[in-house]
Order: sequence, then C-alpha cells, then structure tokens
Amino acid sequence: MFTLIKKDSQTNARAGVLKLFHGEVETPVFMPVGTNGTVKTFLPYELNQMDVQIILSNAYHLYLRPGMDVIEKLGGLHSFSGWDKNILTDSGGFQIFSLSSLSKIKKDGLEFNSHIDGSKHFLTPEDVVKVQTIIGSDIMMVLDHCTPPKTDHKEASKALDTTTRWALQSKEYFDKFANKEKQNIFGIIQGNFFKDLRAQSVAEITAIDFDGFAIGGLSVGESKEVFTDILSFTAPLLPENKARYLMGVGTPEDLFTGVENGIDMFDCVFPTRVARNALGLTTFGRINIRNEKYKYDSKSLDPECDCYVCKNFTKSYIRHLFKANEITACRMMSFHNIYFMKKLMTNMRNAILQNNFLDYKKEFMDKYNMDGRRL
Repeated sequence: MFTLIKKDSQTNARAGVLKLFHGEVETPVFMPVGTNGTVKTFLPYELNQMDVQIILSNAYHLYLRPGMDVIEKLGGLHSFSGWDKNILTDSGGFQIFSLSSLSKIKKDGLEFNSHIDGSKHFLTPEDVVKVQTIIGSDIMMVLDHCTPPKTDHKEASKALDTTTRWALQSKEYFDKFANKEKQNIFGIIQGNFFKDLRAQSVAEITAIDFDGFAIGGLSVGESKEVFTDILSFTAPLLPENKARYLMGVGTPEDLFTGVENGIDMFDCVFPTRVARNALGLTTFGRINIRNEKYKYDSKSLDPECDCYVCKNFTKSYIRHLFKANEITACRMMSFHNIYFMKKLMTNMRNAILQNNFLDYKKEFMDKYNMDGRRL
C-alpha cells in the first residue's frame, strides 16, 4: 500500500506513494476535510482540477445523516457524492470525544445521543468498521478512546487499554467482512501526553497488522511545546514501511513540524473554516480580507499564487463580497486556501526529493512569518 521513495538526509521528512483503489496518493499529503461527504463550498471537479487525490469524511456524521440505508442504496459514498478519487473516513471517536456531554464510554463501545435530534445510539468497534465498509472508504480508521489534555496517568492508561482492545476487535471484523482489494484500515496510537503510554500504545497497535498507523490525541488544546515533544517522540517509533498519519493537524506551521518528524498524512478543517471567516493563507502570512486597508486594493490575495481566484479577482472585490455577506466570498477564500495547502505540500515533497527540506522550510517560514505585512 505504501512505498517510501526518498528520505531527507537532515530530518525525518520522507516522500512516498500510497497505492489505493481510487488512485495513487503522493505523500506527504494534506487531506481536505469533507465531513458530510463534501468539502465545504467545493464541487468535486474543482478539487480534481487542483489534483487533490484524497479527502476525509466522517463516519459518525454520515451514520447519523443521511444514514447508512441511504448511502448503501446509492452505492457507497463515492457514487453518492460524485467524488471518484480516494476517501479516508474517520471513525468518529474524536467527534464523540468532543461531544462528551452527549456520550458515554463503555467496555463494549460508545453510547451517545445524536447532536442532531438527541436520539440514542450505541456503536461497538465492529459496528464502526461495518459503517465504513458500507461507506466504501479507501482507508478506514478504527474506533479509539481519545482523552482530554488534563487526563491523569491512571485514566489515560485505562483509555489506552480500551483503544487497544477495540483495535483488535476492529481488525478481526475487518479481516472477516471488508473488501480488502478496495479498503484499508489504520490503527490509532493514543496515550495522552505520557511518553511511557505512547510507547506502550505503539508496541500494542503496531503488533496488529494494520495497513498504516495514525497518531491521535494531539492538537487537542495542548501547548506547541508539548505537541512537538510528544510528536517527535512517537513518530520515529512507528514502522518505516507503513504510512504515518497525524490526525486533525493542518496549519502550515504544524505541517512542517509533522513532515520534519516523518509524518506522511494530515487533515484539518482549518483552511476552510478560517476561509469562511475571511482569513486568507498567503505566502506572506495570514490576512483578514475584511480589514479597511484592502478596500481599494487592486492586487490579488497572494502575488505568488496562481490559483483561479488569485488570477482573476482583487482583494478589494473579495472584501466587498464578504462585507455584503455573499456566499461567493466563502467559496473564493476556501478555493484559494485549499489550493495554497495543496501547493505547500507539493513543494514540501519536491524539497524532500531534492534533499533540501530545511532550506525550503526556512524560505517559506521567513515569508509566512511576516503576517501579511507585505500585503
């Protein structure tokens, strides 16, 4: 499934290829988030034009709405959504963790109330694999127990035991019922911010023959120092011959940190969420297009970007659309931000292949840290 092509000589950064049923994915890769089966404001052909090779959807949300009966009857999520490239589905464990007031962790699975209508549900690890089998995702994630930042060692250890037990159950069900020619399954490393638990989790989860491995439970409110420390400790422990996925991470700064530590895959709502709030990602840092200084600005969002938006529209016009509450404004900024992230990952990959990753990182961050002052 994963082929390692090149390792950077100065860091743990690596370039590779994922061979999936709906096409190859060049890594490192950022996966735009399409929680409900669509990346917000995008039509599939627009992502195709950017050469986006994989998106992320969420099994928890799709299970609740439209429901598995709809997706199964319509032939799976690819057919249902019109997206013909790869899909990774998150199990929904993190979403249920973030909605903790509506959920309860039990030995056999998760009991929760729908955030949509309050209806009661119970899902076992096997149920979650079954849901993703119906969805038809190219990569599915196991159900895990994610813990909040201030969890003590004892509780984190209990949650880790649950994660390992559920991982075993998930893989056993996958081996029996999933279509292995079309689908893959990843295990998830947990352990909160305790290195001994992280090491234990790596040992237990990698002992199960998953197709790849994800690091969960980071970027959940901890400091950047803790994030980097736990990531740099955990990532090198993972097998070199399988894909490594850092879940829920997606600012440009964090992508560099992840890639430098040997991560291959990322996802985050960040670029589209901030876009809907008029925040643009540019070569020279983040800019808020609502600012008064852009009222008469006849230049593009980013002078070094060649996306459709930057080639055709001014900052003044995009600002006007936001001020007028036009939906097109969110579409334009989302388009630009996803294009920016795609280009960033392509440039990182090329830098690894040319063995100058750190030089590229310095060049990029020197400009990006200007916080839009040049714009």
